[in-house]
Amino acid sequence: MEFKLEATDGKARACEIKTAHGVIKTPIFMPVGTAAAVKSLDAVDMMEILDAPIILGNTYHLYLRPGDEVIAKLGGLHGFSGYKRNFLTDSGGFQAFSLGDNVKFTDEGIEFKSHIDGSRHFFTPEKVIDIEYNLNSDIMMVLDDLIPLPNTKERIKKSIERTTQWAYRSLVHHVKKGKKNNLFAIVQGGIDKEFRKLSAESLVSLEYEGHTFDGFAIGGLSVGEENQAMYDTVEFTTPFLPENKPRYLMGVGTPEDIIECIERGVDMFDCVMPTRNARNGSLFTSFGVLRIKNARYKLDESPIDPECNCYTCRNYSRAYLNHLFRAKELTYFRLASIHNLHYYLTLVKGAREAIIEGRFKEFKKEFYSKRS
Repeated sequence: MEFKLEATDGKARACEIKTAHGVIKTPIFMPVGTAAAVKSLDAVDMMEILDAPIILGNTYHLYLRPGDEVIAKLGGLHGFSGYKRNFLTDSGGFQAFSLGDNVKFTDEGIEFKSHIDGSRHFFTPEKVIDIEYNLNSDIMMVLDDLIPLPNTKERIKKSIERTTQWAYRSLVHHVKKGKKNNLFAIVQGGIDKEFRKLSAESLVSLEYEGHTFDGFAIGGLSVGEENQAMYDTVEFTTPFLPENKPRYLMGVGTPEDIIECIERGVDMFDCVMPTRNARNGSLFTSFGVLRIKNARYKLDESPIDPECNCYTCRNYSRAYLNHLFRAKELTYFRLASIHNLHYYLTLVKGAREAIIEGRFKEFKKEFYSKRS
């Protein structure tokens, strides 16, 4: 991985990340492709219509179905899916966390029952790295011990200790495998500043045979805490992360969350919100959220957002999308998802341009002004 910090405006950063599968200009939003596909879209949509430089795949789901060894035999995620640009794979920690009673955390790893057939599996830090190498993702996340908020100080402390131990084991295994791909560590600690400081400093100090992590993520947020608490935690944490490496805020979030956290020094984001909300009839626009199922759009010939130049807005009306949604026509999912992802990708591109031009504060002010 090659990383270049191109410009700053306050704490906001414009960077360039170069991997074996192309260049990623940050700030960037990564569409979520859980099963090696962004729901309702294909690789051509992602590359040619949306021009997305990176998408996120899910280690847990791909391990269970079709299996990481199957994907390895079919050319890794790039060959398997046809998406030739960058893949980031999460570690499966969040999915295990989401299983509730069907998961057990130990110091060795995570034992869980498959949500598909109830079969039992055990993820260790080393096994997750092996799976991610089979997937051949450009950026691999370490296995982490994610916990819900609020939580006890004892459990948060245990989460940090375990996450740090697992990160080191992941780094050792990664180096022994030849360090072909790139590995990010994950900072935990809830919304407690001292715990976040401890976690960040512990992870940044880790090395094995001169090798360190290629980037750092802030995890364990957007899991029940207030928005302002999340923003404060991000603002406190980013100064403890290296300036010369990418910073990734996992699983966040709304357009407002992204703008606020870009301002606080974050480079990379992912969230299911744009595609999930699209499927449920909520479309993001420069002026706020539009509920396409509302009867008022039945005869509306205008595009979703007059300021948007996405494929959907250039070709289809609110009236047509209102009809498709009410008719439960599958075409709706694709057109709405293209629009929402275009909105997110355009938003971060606009933020990048503003940072480079030294006018991020004005960009943020205009963003909120339009939405009010």
